[in-house]
Amino acid sequence: MKFTAKQISEMLRGTVEGDPAATVSRLAKIEEAETGSLSFLANPKYIPYIYETNASIVIVNSDFFPDKPIKTTLVKVKDAYQSFAKLLEIYDGIKKYKTGIDPHSFIASSTTKGKDLYAGAFAFVGENCKIGDNVKLYPQVYVGDNVMIGDNTTLYPGVKIYSDCVIGANCTLHAGVIIGADGFGFSPAAGTFEKVAQIGNVVIEDNVEIGAGTSIDRATLGSTFIRKGVKLDNLIQIAHNVEVGENTVIAAQTGVAGSTKIGKNCMIGGQVGIVGHITIADETRIAAQSGVGSSVTSPGQTLQGSPAFSVSDYRRSYVMFRKLPELEQKISELEKELAFYKQSQ
Repeated sequence: MKFTAKQISEMLRGTVEGDPAATVSRLAKIEEAETGSLSFLANPKYIPYIYETNASIVIVNSDFFPDKPIKTTLVKVKDAYQSFAKLLEIYDGIKKYKTGIDPHSFIASSTTKGKDLYAGAFAFVGENCKIGDNVKLYPQVYVGDNVMIGDNTTLYPGVKIYSDCVIGANCTLHAGVIIGADGFGFSPAAGTFEKVAQIGNVVIEDNVEIGAGTSIDRATLGSTFIRKGVKLDNLIQIAHNVEVGENTVIAAQTGVAGSTKIGKNCMIGGQVGIVGHITIADETRIAAQSGVGSSVTSPGQTLQGSPAFSVSDYRRSYVMFRKLPELEQKISELEKELAFYKQSQ
């Protein structure tokens, strides 16, 4: 799609300096932009590029005044960075806007469909589902029976939603996400392990984003909960009956064992391991590669290490750890001196 400088200024409530009819059809960094590109200037370090860029239009702060002639058209706004971010969101929405049901997809007749549904090739929706308005099911998405999906939710290629799960509104599930696979429940019996039926579900509330390849297991009984505003990175494992609190963010390759309750507004780094049946207090921060083996009861702590403990204690301990070879040498020398002293008595 093409936009003129005048149209962009109207969207951003800015003003045009240059040719209001200048057109752009793509976005680019100011130092790499070519004719037909839209860019922005917010960081003063990049001011030299404004005089040599080939971008057709550049968004700048309203207090920017060039020291010498420029060939690009300027759109002046209050905050260039925020305005460009808004345009990125608009552009992304246009690019992803899809409607229509591909003839190679399947939607059961008992399923209720909202307005402007998109179902790509080989998408499958089972019996008695409820699909909201403006939902996007990309190719090869699988939605099992009795699933509910809220308005404006997007499921990218290869997402699998097992039966009876609930996905809220304004959610994004990236490629390969699996929701509602069986929890890891087995009972030891006569030298072997017998499977315990996992008959619960997964409930994902509104405004949740889940990264590619992440798996969230269904509960044994009841529900595994991902509360509103949660952001999960790629390749995360959330086990059965876990609850992740509102607005918590978790980085890649983290694993959370069964029945653990994570509080609100927590920040969990990559490759963290959390054991089952514990509670993590609100606003806890856990550094990457930490192992949490017991409940965290006081809100707002920062933890590091395996087993994880206070980050300030961890850093002091790490300093000592790095000095262990030096300390071992000193102890060896002291032992020799002590032995010599004993022999001389």
